[in-house]
Amino acid sequence: MLPHRLIEQLLQQAVAQCLSDATIANILVRPCPDPKFGDYQTSALMSLAKERKLNPRQLAADVATRLILPAWAKMEIAGAGFLNFRLDTAIIEEVLQSAARGEHLFFELASAPRTVVVDFSSPNVAKPMHVGHIRSTTLGDCLARTFRLLGHRVITDNHIGDWGTQFGKLLVGWMSDLDRNALLADPIGEMERLYKKVNTDCESNPTSLERARFELLKLQNGDPQNLAIWHEMIDLSQSQFDKIYARLGIRFDHTFGESFYNPRLKSIVGQLREAGLARESEGAIAVFFDSVQELKAHPALIQKSDGAFNYMATDLATLQYRMETWHPDEIVYVTDGRQQLHFTQLFAIFRAWYPTLKPKLMHVWFGAILGEDGKPFKTRSGDTIKLSDLLDEAEERALRVVMEKNPELGDIERREIARMIGIGATKYADLLPNRQSDYGFSWDKMLAFNGNTAPYLQYGYARIQSIFRKLDATESLADTGEKASKPNLKLTASEEITLAKHLLNFGIVLEAVAEDYRPNYLCNYLYDLSGHFARFYEICPVLKAEGRERTARLALCDLTGRVLKQGLELLGIETPQKM
Repeated sequence: MLPHRLIEQLLQQAVAQCLSDATIANILVRPCPDPKFGDYQTSALMSLAKERKLNPRQLAADVATRLILPAWAKMEIAGAGFLNFRLDTAIIEEVLQSAARGEHLFFELASAPRTVVVDFSSPNVAKPMHVGHIRSTTLGDCLARTFRLLGHRVITDNHIGDWGTQFGKLLVGWMSDLDRNALLADPIGEMERLYKKVNTDCESNPTSLERARFELLKLQNGDPQNLAIWHEMIDLSQSQFDKIYARLGIRFDHTFGESFYNPRLKSIVGQLREAGLARESEGAIAVFFDSVQELKAHPALIQKSDGAFNYMATDLATLQYRMETWHPDEIVYVTDGRQQLHFTQLFAIFRAWYPTLKPKLMHVWFGAILGEDGKPFKTRSGDTIKLSDLLDEAEERALRVVMEKNPELGDIERREIARMIGIGATKYADLLPNRQSDYGFSWDKMLAFNGNTAPYLQYGYARIQSIFRKLDATESLADTGEKASKPNLKLTASEEITLAKHLLNFGIVLEAVAEDYRPNYLCNYLYDLSGHFARFYEICPVLKAEGRERTARLALCDLTGRVLKQGLELLGIETPQKM
């Protein structure tokens, strides 16, 4: 068990002895914000005292008298009721040795694994994936990877938009103006052209709009010709999506589009009406939130007056299917912030509809991507930037940087490294900010080899690998690991100890990412790790050191490289061996 986890367990037991009614799961130990106060800290006692109108410092003293810590941990009461903990170097050395033996990488698997569904990306059929899709796609993928690493059962589902009113217009365009050669060359581009043309016609010509509605109705009623065209649209779109996902290194367990749930919609509306949750209003069917104050003014439409179903009905069917099929403990929806009201309504309806089911339902929302002018990020002509074009440019810009920094590399190796850097920089720039904030997109900042960027972290990893390439031919990395795993690994320099303590906090950060759905915690941790390593490497000679000192420092290099690689992998970022 890692040191902070044992301290946390003992602390929870001591609190339970003092306050039998306390929810001890909320008594957590976290890294001290300022190292001068210690290595770990808890502020939970102050909240417990406030709830019970107790003196927080006195409660801290009472807990301290019941808290029996291992010999390697020291505790002190500070401020209004903080408990600070400091580790002896001996336990840090012990944890490093067990990591060097491969017993752990400074994190533990969840003691109570959950089944978690992560719904993310969700592009629309017949439309190109654009720059806005990068946020949902990278954020959802990172969360899924983190949950999996911590031992949870994760199910990823790409809920694509493959049903709706746009297909009536697409069908009209397909049957009247399709350019087969253009379709072969650029399927999404041709379908986008058809949609824009017919949509413009519909705005000015009622006859065109009526025909689009007629073709959509035929599709919904199972017309063989329209269904065949619709299936071809989906297949062509999915092929384009798959190319983007392959470049991003992202896979889904399932891709169930809106159409998958269409057979359930009529029954869903009937069930909601029977349960007294939905009723007719002006020919339409809606759910009214009479008992939910924040939603009273926002009824949720589930069936239009013309009989058509909308997104809310589809999302309710989706939620019902997931509960029946996967029995999740948690469902995470990753979409932009404009859908906050929709998901508040969705979750409220589900709670009233299935009061005995208690899954954790989370809308993990995010802000917009802005250009350097502070406006929505678009092309110079004002068009939405296609995601494929963005990735192309990222790789080309990265290639220029690689050629400048390492001109002796061969062309194939240069391009492969540029691919890792370009894609990695794009993802990292998106994951680094607080997800609920808008952020400014800057090529220069994201591709910089200094500062909090993916190239900086990738370079840090590559530099560590170069250390082991410089080892004597007689001493391999396996030899080094064997030596480090033996007893008596000693840390003496302050830079060694600071780096080691930061490594010990890796698992705490991963748990926080999963708990708060914020990959930026991991980004900042890895950046700080690289900074600690840079100072260690500058002050503490590694290859020129000798004996136990050399072994310990090589072990620190190896473990830092492993944590960097694992952390970047969770962010969906590859790590080149050299740059």
